[in-house]
Amino acid sequence: MYLRLFVVLVTISLHGHISTMASDPDPIQDFCIPNPKFGSIRTIAHLSILPCKNSTEVTTDDFVFSGLKLAGNFTETGLATIPVNPTVFPGLNTLGMSFVRADLQVGAINPPHFHPRATEITYVVQGSVYSGFVDSNNQVFASVIEQGEVMVFPRGLVHFQMNVGKKPATVFGSFNSQNPGNQKIPSAIFGSGIDVELLEKAFGLSPKEIGTMRRRFDPKTVK
Repeated sequence: MYLRLFVVLVTISLHGHISTMASDPDPIQDFCIPNPKFGSIRTIAHLSILPCKNSTEVTTDDFVFSGLKLAGNFTETGLATIPVNPTVFPGLNTLGMSFVRADLQVGAINPPHFHPRATEITYVVQGSVYSGFVDSNNQVFASVIEQGEVMVFPRGLVHFQMNVGKKPATVFGSFNSQNPGNQKIPSAIFGSGIDVELLEKAFGLSPKEIGTMRRRFDPKTVK
């Protein structure tokens, strides 16, 4: 009896754990185009709580997005990104997905970062991109992926990209969350205000070197 009870409890526990691994809640209707009469989706933290439009008011245009035809604005590092989520494409609302276009000039990088709420799959539209991720045992899985190839980055793991070709590269990334989050490692470490002494001890850097890194990655000083 006790063994059976133990098995039941373990099964329930495992089932509950698996359920919490879902990135976004399952939708309870076919779609939910936010109703602009109740405010802008940009003004709320939870992207799926705005009342939906009446289905009779929804049109095909609500499910079409044309903002990825051209590259975005390039940074000084040669990277341009266009995130696509319900804030710019309301048709994605409650569907548990989003995506991004990234363009990399020759030699440019997408620095180490991770998405706390989503797994990402990346498709190379053009170019040659060194791509990879690091697992929780600090093992690197990396390869140069070419046009037409894809690579998956598991949820929450640090990953990176670099254009190693002789021409600009373009990649599209798709996420299994409408709000995957994006935490860039350099900015999180040196641009967040962590105590200088801790950073010195963690990385073996001098106060001057820490200051240099902070000026580079602190959002208050980066233009």
